[in-house]
Amino acid sequence: MSAVGGDLLRSLSRSIFLPALVALGLAGCSRQPGGASGTGNVDWPVYGGDLQGTRYSVLNQINRENVVRLEPAWVLSTGDRRDDPPSTIECNPIVVNGTMYLTSAFIRVFAVDPENGAVRWVFDPFEGSKAKFVNRGVSWWSDGRESRIFVVADHWLYSLDAGSGRPVSSFGSEGRIDLREGLDRPVDDKLVGATTPGLVYKDLLILGSYNDEGPPGGAPGHIRAIDVRTGQRRWIFHTIPHPGEFGSDTWEEGAWQTAGSANCWGGMSLDLKRGVAYIATGSPSFDFYGGDRKGQNLFGNCVVALRADTGERVWHFQTVHHDLWDYDLPCAPNLVTIDRGGRRIEAVAQVTKTGQVFVLDRDTGAPVFGVEERLAPPSTLEGEEAWPTQPFALAPPPFARHGYTEDLVTGISAESHDSVLERFRAARAGEIFTPPSLEGTLVYPGFHGGANWSGAGFDPGTGVLYVNANELPWLLTMVDAEPGRPFRYNHTGYHRFIDPEGYPAVKPPWGTLNAIDLNEGKIRWQVPLGEFAELTARGVPPTGTENFGGTIVTAGGLVFIGATKDEKFRAFDKDTGRVLWEYRLPAGGYATPCTYLAGGRQFVVIAAGGGGKLETKSGDKYLAFALPLK
Repeated sequence: MSAVGGDLLRSLSRSIFLPALVALGLAGCSRQPGGASGTGNVDWPVYGGDLQGTRYSVLNQINRENVVRLEPAWVLSTGDRRDDPPSTIECNPIVVNGTMYLTSAFIRVFAVDPENGAVRWVFDPFEGSKAKFVNRGVSWWSDGRESRIFVVADHWLYSLDAGSGRPVSSFGSEGRIDLREGLDRPVDDKLVGATTPGLVYKDLLILGSYNDEGPPGGAPGHIRAIDVRTGQRRWIFHTIPHPGEFGSDTWEEGAWQTAGSANCWGGMSLDLKRGVAYIATGSPSFDFYGGDRKGQNLFGNCVVALRADTGERVWHFQTVHHDLWDYDLPCAPNLVTIDRGGRRIEAVAQVTKTGQVFVLDRDTGAPVFGVEERLAPPSTLEGEEAWPTQPFALAPPPFARHGYTEDLVTGISAESHDSVLERFRAARAGEIFTPPSLEGTLVYPGFHGGANWSGAGFDPGTGVLYVNANELPWLLTMVDAEPGRPFRYNHTGYHRFIDPEGYPAVKPPWGTLNAIDLNEGKIRWQVPLGEFAELTARGVPPTGTENFGGTIVTAGGLVFIGATKDEKFRAFDKDTGRVLWEYRLPAGGYATPCTYLAGGRQFVVIAAGGGGKLETKSGDKYLAFALPLK
């Protein structure tokens, strides 16, 4: 194994070289493990593995028969972490042209040797201070002569030379641009950044953002295309339409000047043949009250198809109207090809926090399986006009339960059930899309899904989508805003609805892994994802846990995922959902892994950053797994 210690990293300057042999151990090994086929490299060149967002790998060196032999091949310690509040790493590393690029808890960018973890260079945008937000990775661009890495830290987009890690001085101002600029509205006092890497198309970096969730409304979540060489904005798509633009009539007059978000924070996918980017947007802000943004609110909560070279809208599909539940589209759409009765359909599959999969024709946005608008409950808040209907996919069926009723109150013990039931009856509960209220509304699926930024993986050979889900209720209580505030209501915070022991106050499962057949529009299998060992010891069947971090799928018949609160990394049989291998990480693997072939050897790498929203111990490591060398 190899490691880079924290003492070494603390001495790093803004961007430096480190010799490849700093990390000792497996450098130079070229022997193949048993069953290896081929000696070339197969990369993982973009976030999610490919531009279509499939998270699928053609590699099969590691497979159902030998995965039980998988073991750590190298370990990289980034040397930066925080215990209070606990930091995390959500990065999906990329591997391109013989180098892996990844980010740490404090958004330092590392270039490492993918065969042994040896550090080649490090770039620190904060020069030793601690980052405020998380980062899920970087983007890579090359024209064949030069190559660049793009990363967002705070409100800055940096362009780095891929070979040295030094900022490219010709990009923006000395290698960076301020993302608060160029939004066609003053936002200097607002939060603007980006968690998920942008999408590279030709000489453009197409970028979404994260923004304030309010109250009041934050910066608008407009989509921008940035010139990769100069940093100049080449086009912008207003996700909150300006007057006269398509969709402006779905807002109250003037809302474009004050409403915020409707942002793409979870990623996007690209169809190179069509030259179309598929964008998934979040809710408008303020998240839980829309009395000052009445209407359907396009393009919040939409899958939007945009011409990648111009930003022109091709089509859109809205998954939640006038969102009041923070039901963002949390991840990139999967671009899929499915078989419906012998007819091949190129489609977009969008998983949602509501536990639905909307399968849309890639050219028109028309639902492949049909969508039904169903009546939704009205709001009881003054000035609020909840949208009267919400869309439901007719197939596949939801992969998370809809609505929270008395029969779903936890029963892991009589004491837990009775305590929860009393609080349940004091709140507003019932069907999905029950609006926020002053007495408190039980939101289920909750703010973390269903699906979250973890997204889904897709097997193009079988047409099966693999997605992990959360099944936790949350209690949202609205309150009158303080006098003089520029908004009508506030809320008391984000509160998981839990039993006296701290477990989710709903009957298990609390976290699941799902295999969804998109050819047939049905769920093939669903299994609990994760375990509370102490409950298993009490005779409670495995419940699953809340989870963050996505799946990858391989031609070796495997689905790899970390994500769980029990801090384990697992490989599942993709046909049956049976666990074939698991490994206890030094901290939770709340990130999506990657897999690649380097030197003829297949590796699977995951960040073990812990911490984050699950508030387990934090970590600072990346672990690479491979089959033993002969």
